[in-house]
Amino acid sequence: MVSNTLFWLYLINSVLLIDHEIDSAYWEEWNIFKLPGGITGFLLIHIPVLFFVLYGLVLVFQQSYTGLIFSLILSFSGLFAFTAHMYFIKKGREEFKTPMSMFILSATLVVSIIQLVLTVKQLFNI
Repeated sequence: MVSNTLFWLYLINSVLLIDHEIDSAYWEEWNIFKLPGGITGFLLIHIPVLFFVLYGLVLVFQQSYTGLIFSLILSFSGLFAFTAHMYFIKKGREEFKTPMSMFILSATLVVSIIQLVLTVKQLFNI
């Protein structure tokens, strides 16, 4: 039952983070983080990132140990996304302040925390 729940949490978090990355392209996030290459570099970076996010979903579905590691990484990615964007918002940046952007970031935070707790419990058989 826990593994099934973890699969769905991973899937939901993946969708939220991918949706956030679509939002990030709209806000030209490469300028916020000073990434080189503009939209081309941003899209190229996301090819392996999205591959690993989706590959992790397969591994979680297969209930492998590596899937749990991917689940930890995705959970921390969600926590980082929320924290980094809140930092920039508090510094006065206007990006990501729309209701939908805030909803995606907030939902990502909640799902990431739940996913992290469940993953740690499963990793350590708690």
